[in-house]
Amino acid sequence: MAAQVLLADDERQRLVDQYAEIAALAGGLAHEIRNPLSTISLNLELLEEDVAGGDSARERRMLRKLQILQRECAHLETILEEFLRFARVGELELVESDLNELVQEFIDFYRAEADAGGIEISPHLDADLPRVRLDRTLFRQAISNLARNAQQAMPKGGLLELQTSVRDGWVELALIDNGVGMNEQTLAGLFNMFFSTKPGGTGLGLPTVKRIVVAHGGRVTVDSAPGRGTRFTIALPPVPANSFANR
Repeated sequence: MAAQVLLADDERQRLVDQYAEIAALAGGLAHEIRNPLSTISLNLELLEEDVAGGDSARERRMLRKLQILQRECAHLETILEEFLRFARVGELELVESDLNELVQEFIDFYRAEADAGGIEISPHLDADLPRVRLDRTLFRQAISNLARNAQQAMPKGGLLELQTSVRDGWVELALIDNGVGMNEQTLAGLFNMFFSTKPGGTGLGLPTVKRIVVAHGGRVTVDSAPGRGTRFTIALPPVPANSFANR
């Protein structure tokens, strides 16, 4: 594949510090936005009820505008929830884990949605994979974000491969799709907050993936080119062979 974005190891401390500041602000931001947003949404519902039974052209126009505003309120709520998930990735509850087991659990959960979208899932899991320390809930969220990103890149269906392996002392998980791929301009902004090429996208899914992986002491890369699909690779440090912690 033609282009690559790599999260360098020397960026980690800067990102951890940056994320800590974001997390500190998130609670206050959520309160300041959610309360008035809920009030606005409630009043829009009441107004919609007032005009819903009207037959005049004016009332029908008012109803359509109110419904548009309601959809925008719901979209803002989605952005807020995505941002809070992004900001809450702080201290992890790390447990020594079998990455293959977590991947298989995700596949079992995701298969029905993949089938509905015409997506074939092809797992290739290394049977001799070393164990890793994971916050299982957060790491599954990262896998889910990547799988749904791949699904959006294959609107007519396609193939999604999930591969685990060991390379250069790292435990790797790769998600590979045969979708539309990305150009270099898109790759350059891929992990930036609020960057999105999708209509209605929050631009927080992939930054959240990066944040989760960095918090695990790992790194994430992406290889892609237009018309040639995309490969996301997460690399994690293995549990030392003589470690008995969290067993």
